[in-house]
Amino acid sequence: MTAHVPVLLPEMLTALAPRDGGCYLDGTFGGGGYAEAILNAATCRLWAIDRDPDAIARGALLAARYPGRLHLLHGSFGELLRLLADAGVRQLDGVVFDLGVSSFQLDNPERGFSFRADGPLDMRMDRTGPTAADLVNALDERSLADTLFELGEERMARRIARAIVAARAEAPISTTARLAAIIRGVVPPDRSGIDPATRSFQALRIRVNDELGQIERALRQAAGLLGPGGRMVVVAFHSLEDRLVKRFMHEAAGRVPAPSRHDPGGLCARAAPSFRLLSAKAVRPGSAEAAANPRARSARLRALERLPGFPTRERVGSPSVPLQPAPEAQTR
Repeated sequence: MTAHVPVLLPEMLTALAPRDGGCYLDGTFGGGGYAEAILNAATCRLWAIDRDPDAIARGALLAARYPGRLHLLHGSFGELLRLLADAGVRQLDGVVFDLGVSSFQLDNPERGFSFRADGPLDMRMDRTGPTAADLVNALDERSLADTLFELGEERMARRIARAIVAARAEAPISTTARLAAIIRGVVPPDRSGIDPATRSFQALRIRVNDELGQIERALRQAAGLLGPGGRMVVVAFHSLEDRLVKRFMHEAAGRVPAPSRHDPGGLCARAAPSFRLLSAKAVRPGSAEAAANPRARSARLRALERLPGFPTRERVGSPSVPLQPAPEAQTR
């Protein structure tokens, strides 16, 4: 089914622990690697979301192999609450997110995600809305620099933005090869061997697809749908994603700093956490996997489990579901 290699696959299955009769969500279907492994691990039902219509079309073959068990939903995982509600799903036993861009998207030059082959400067996961070319040619220099710095952690963001503005004055920038050449012309290669265009391409892709906003919404909505003992497993590939996931999970598990003794709010009792972390630190690929699959090297897996006694609080159609149940629900 899949042409790509799923990252941290055994570790994901261990953390998710799918069981017979359960109801699960793969919020980032992609090539279907995680979905297929979950369906093989237990006789369960799996709902799979992807905003890329190509991924949904590919998934039809896998769904045919698991009739009545795999259900594909086209849309953004940041809207999973609505998508699942429309499908009649009110509670989950587990959810997995494999964040970022898929191998299928990266390896197709026509999608414009990668600078390794020339193609249109697109980067849209769902093929709707403004493209990366639209941003590169329309943003003013300061906004462009801020995007590269904040979403790509690019230290030379101002230099790159200046070069882009100068180049587009001669002719619009419409291809991945031209944008990469502009960046390489002002950013020298470093000792890490990472291409100078990597961080800028990451920043544009994240902004085009509102990836960080999608992640924040998806984490909160998915947590609200997990039943007692339900688990959330997230694999992130860069520090911006991982920081969001780490902060969310630590707050859900009550791993937050104690308030200052000078803060009046510190006098109020804090609600007991409704989740627990399944591992104190992120799980990283072993040396063998990292050597065999270079894309796995930066992967980090984090997992969370809803504690017994904290049922979900349904608020179908709400843009977010609070992590903590209502006070009355805590006493049931």
